[in-house]
Amino acid sequence: RLSLAIPKGQEYPGVQYFQGKSIATSYPKILGDFLQSKNIQAEIHEISGSVEIAPSIGLAEGIFDIVSSGSTLMMNGLKEVEEVFKSEAVLIGNKNLADWKKAILDKLLFRINAVQTGKSNKYVLMNVPNKSIPRIIELIPGMRSPTILPLAQEGWSSVHSVLSEDQFWENIEELRAAGAEGILVVPIEKMVL
Repeated sequence: RLSLAIPKGQEYPGVQYFQGKSIATSYPKILGDFLQSKNIQAEIHEISGSVEIAPSIGLAEGIFDIVSSGSTLMMNGLKEVEEVFKSEAVLIGNKNLADWKKAILDKLLFRINAVQTGKSNKYVLMNVPNKSIPRIIELIPGMRSPTILPLAQEGWSSVHSVLSEDQFWENIEELRAAGAEGILVVPIEKMVL
């Protein structure tokens, strides 16, 4: 979705907030059309990439950018205040495809599913005292089983596994309580099951 966002500490009375303000975006035409439809006069700063830093460096008082989870906004001290445009990608196919076209479609679907599965999971690495390994395995069983590697320091191991994005924060807190340290969380680009 394409949304307007402002610094967290600002009150937002509605779209009139943007009257006379400056807004950074990579989508000036869409933003301009939206503001015009609402009779809002604002200064649009067209920038490419890292739009969310504009308010913190004094370039703009708000931003207009693509938002999916909102985590990038949150990391930059912003809050989403107005959804302007929502879209989704849709794949439509013919049930009567030739075999060779069906084979290409199957490959495409396989790749799309691998990316979607990867995005909904995180690769997690952590250092764990050996006595805590059974509890850690209960918390993050992984796809088949976690990878456990001994560390140079006796009595400790490195545990590698996959965590669902849905249970991420709950699991991380439980892992820490079970003795896990030095937890690294890495996005998964693709995941083939």
